[in-house]
Amino acid sequence: MLASPRCGARTRNGCACRAPAVHGKSRCRMHGGAEGSGAPKGNRNARKHGLFTKKGIAEQKQVRDLLDEARRLLREFE
Repeated sequence: MLASPRCGARTRNGCACRAPAVHGKSRCRMHGGAEGSGAPKGNRNARKHGLFTKKGIAEQKQVRDLLDEARRLLREFE
């Protein structure tokens, strides 16, 4: 056990992880060496809301431009 290779990942306090690496991997079971660890391939959950589509970005720009115009007009009337 003492001679097995170590994980090598950095922990939150900045030290190296001292857990043994999974056989055939360079990380321990807690840092990505386990089967099935990590996000699924082709994760589509990050795109569900549509906020970063071309249409969504264009709509945000229109709203921002409209608000900028309204602020500019309000400053003129002061």
